[in-house]
Amino acid sequence: MKIGIVWLPNVGKSTLFNALTKNYGADAQNFPFCTIEPNVGLVNVHDERLQQIQKAVNGAKTIPATCEFTDIAGIVKWASEWEGMGNKFLANIREADAILQVVRVFQDSEITHVHGVVNPKEDIEVINAELIIADVETLTKRIAGDAKKARSDKDIAEKLKTLERALEWLEAGQLVSTMDFDEDQREHLRDTHLLTNKQFVYACNVSEDMMDATGDELKQLIGVTDADTQVVPICAKLEEDMIEMTLEEKKEFLDDMGLVSTGLDNLIKASYDALGLQYYFTAWEQEVRAWTVKKWASAPQAAGVIHTDFEKWFIKADVVNWSDVVEFSGWSWAKENGKVRLEGKEYIVQDGDVMLFKFNN
Repeated sequence: MKIGIVWLPNVGKSTLFNALTKNYGADAQNFPFCTIEPNVGLVNVHDERLQQIQKAVNGAKTIPATCEFTDIAGIVKWASEWEGMGNKFLANIREADAILQVVRVFQDSEITHVHGVVNPKEDIEVINAELIIADVETLTKRIAGDAKKARSDKDIAEKLKTLERALEWLEAGQLVSTMDFDEDQREHLRDTHLLTNKQFVYACNVSEDMMDATGDELKQLIGVTDADTQVVPICAKLEEDMIEMTLEEKKEFLDDMGLVSTGLDNLIKASYDALGLQYYFTAWEQEVRAWTVKKWASAPQAAGVIHTDFEKWFIKADVVNWSDVVEFSGWSWAKENGKVRLEGKEYIVQDGDVMLFKFNN
């Protein structure tokens, strides 16, 4: 999972990136354009279930799921028309699976806002407008190139209709991701690599006293109307303060704040949900590991994440819910109590499954 972080200058993005990667590698300073070259951080997904399963099976180590965050240069008005850095940051965004917009909601007179005033709705409009402008240019060129071919090729003609419809949507100021497409039409758009055809997640950088704000409240505040879009409150400075804390200290700190989980944990979960991802576990004495798969993935597809041969030669899989492994202290007692199921090729993997694959090579 690759998440591209886009932002206006001075919204707290670099502070957030520092907290995500648990180091101070990203340069966080109080002036625009601080980030030129993108920083890339591979982030472990914190999930308490891993440690509980490890204890139950007496595993030697845990290996969590991971996701990659790319800290891309800040966007300003007319950025899409820049010849140098503009094209470069747009290329970085195209490589991402989803776009994370960091939106400044907190007020602080000592931290300059690039527009002079904190206005989350306007900030989002600026960023989206630049992405839309870039996509309009992409589609305009593609349509012009395919128009002649479409006269003699029915498949290209059908694809052209989809591209023209998407262009009209963009010219109306809308993101392509909000359009209603069937599978064929989505395939038509796949090789265009449109920036606005990605899933969007909004991280609202709030003050500490707003950390309990709901997604719906924040959507109204920042002007996001799409029901499926993920919006998460996060206090980047608070997250940065927790970098050096142990898990126990962090838990105590969150309890004092009246919070169940960190904003970063919620942000990563929202990113998984936006991309339709989940993970299952493998567990034995050597290691307990989380494996990322698409929701609705079949058992053979899940096995293929470990090794392509596992999918090819898949026969069956022992499957048990993680909570049963914990309750019965491992595989053996879970099986004795009828909690382990033998599933075949048609089984759809569920988040939190613990799986042991059987295959024939």
